[in-house]
Amino acid sequence: MLHPLRKRSNGFNCSTAKNLDGWDLKIAGYDLNDNYQNTFTVEDGMIKVGYDGYKEFGGRYGHLFYKKPFSHYRLRVEYRFVGEQAPGGEGWALRNSGAMLHGQSAASMKKDQDFPISIEAQFLGGNGKDERHTSNLCTPGTHVNINGKLETAHCIDSRSKTYHGEQWVTAEFLVLGDSLIQHILEGEVVMEYSKPQIGGGVVNNYDPAVKLDGKPLTSGTISLQSESHPIHFRKVELLDLSASKK
Repeated sequence: MLHPLRKRSNGFNCSTAKNLDGWDLKIAGYDLNDNYQNTFTVEDGMIKVGYDGYKEFGGRYGHLFYKKPFSHYRLRVEYRFVGEQAPGGEGWALRNSGAMLHGQSAASMKKDQDFPISIEAQFLGGNGKDERHTSNLCTPGTHVNINGKLETAHCIDSRSKTYHGEQWVTAEFLVLGDSLIQHILEGEVVMEYSKPQIGGGVVNNYDPAVKLDGKPLTSGTISLQSESHPIHFRKVELLDLSASKK
């Protein structure tokens, strides 16, 4: 069983939390921990990402970071997309979010930076008719190896089925430093890669001192994404495997 991320150990338990203690947040264009229009909240035992106070999304991409970094772990996230996309959200961001793995810290992001340099385990919801995979791979400011070759494409689809509507989806991720990362849905590995490293584009307004192209990513932050479509997270659980590698 995965252990809940708990406030008093190394994580967070949505079902008992009343606030975002233990987390940092960063929204593009705002200072660290400026929670513009209450984008991130904890309600009804869930982390909620919402845009009720937004007149226009305006490129305000946001991320909620657990403060402690990890290197070897198994992460489980239960999520669902709800409601309508915020006005002005990009077409590609419809029912789009993610869990960012091996990321930089929130404090190391520049004020106008849009995405953390990280590996994105992308969540996509179906539109009710078309095939749309989830637990995909996207790479803001990073590259990975797939089948022994450096992969520089920004987003690569997994082999998952499509999840339409507002159903809950359980996504799991096995992260073993830079040796192996697996995306798992319903017990099936739907994406696998290794040797994540800093490199490439699709991240803007970063600190050049942080983006050291070619640097291996062996550990980093975990964050949850705000990309203009409301999403709920009712579980965020982590089993720390760092002791097992010794």
